[in-house]
Amino acid sequence: MRANDNWPEARERLTALWRGQQLDRPCIGVTAPSGDAQPRLVPPEDPEAFWLDPAWIRRKVRAEIEGTWWGGEAVPSSLLLAGWVVSLGGKPSFDRKTIWFETGEPDFAAPPPWRYRAGDPWVAKFHALHRAVAEEAGRDDFQLGSPCMLPANDLISMHMGAQQFLLALMDQPEWMRRAIVGGAEGMAAARRDAQGLVKDRHDYWYGIAGWMPFWAPEPFVSTQSDVSCMLSPEMFEEFVVPELDICGRECGALWYHLDGRDAQQHLPRLLSLPYMRVIQYTPTPAEPPNGPAHLDLYRRIQAAGRIVHIQVPADLVEPLCRELDASRLMLSTSCASPEEGRQLLADAVRWSRRN
Repeated sequence: MRANDNWPEARERLTALWRGQQLDRPCIGVTAPSGDAQPRLVPPEDPEAFWLDPAWIRRKVRAEIEGTWWGGEAVPSSLLLAGWVVSLGGKPSFDRKTIWFETGEPDFAAPPPWRYRAGDPWVAKFHALHRAVAEEAGRDDFQLGSPCMLPANDLISMHMGAQQFLLALMDQPEWMRRAIVGGAEGMAAARRDAQGLVKDRHDYWYGIAGWMPFWAPEPFVSTQSDVSCMLSPEMFEEFVVPELDICGRECGALWYHLDGRDAQQHLPRLLSLPYMRVIQYTPTPAEPPNGPAHLDLYRRIQAAGRIVHIQVPADLVEPLCRELDASRLMLSTSCASPEEGRQLLADAVRWSRRN
């Protein structure tokens, strides 16, 4: 991969990580400013165009890729948050910080309305963007990655509003099960359609592009359930695990975003799922950031044979290398310069625990 001139070695290390093989250090994706002068980009004033205009996004992505040094196991890529508009028929709204959806109460006497429709105009806009970025990436400049699409359970909670969603889980459980399972099957079709757009020009099974990118030598699906922070283990089993099963059947392996302390109650069930391969943890604002404060959590994940993938500041790489199993650890960090990044990678070999 041209944006990471160390990619053959990085790919070999990431393959060993996926297989649980012994490594001389954890896999560490390190980024730093490249020092190369980049053109000044003026973003479009229209918020929708900020997320979805192919010409603008191509320029932005190219500047991000060329303005970054990608070291170690860093996967050169850029976040396409616009995948959120593939939303089972939701109505997106935009500003320059995020994308959100209009909420409304569904008719519980009618079938669930949230379905993937390939002809939806928002799907068409995202497909145009996805093709354009694939063309920019080419075969080996940088990684396009799988689309940043939300799972059905989180999408439906956004479309209904969290309070209405939670009440409906209790008052209309069978209707909600149908809605989530039908939505999950629709999102699986959406992923297949997006893959079909670019499979002749780009490898596809790599994970979330830009935000915590992860590479594996075989297909996997990146997913989450942020709404599960408000669910009991019993409700998680009833309403979320069926969607995870659909994802697991679709691809065979999952990378899972565990969202904070309140979601940790579901970790035992997640670790029991045979297709669960990677757990990424994001602490809540009330918790300490990823690092030594969460060692017990990371050890639980590794003891179950799963990979821990976390984002940490560079000064916390050393204690994690010393305390955790390098064969099941992927760290993402950043440094002030490529020279600092190279030194960090060299030091990590000396720091790393051997099992």
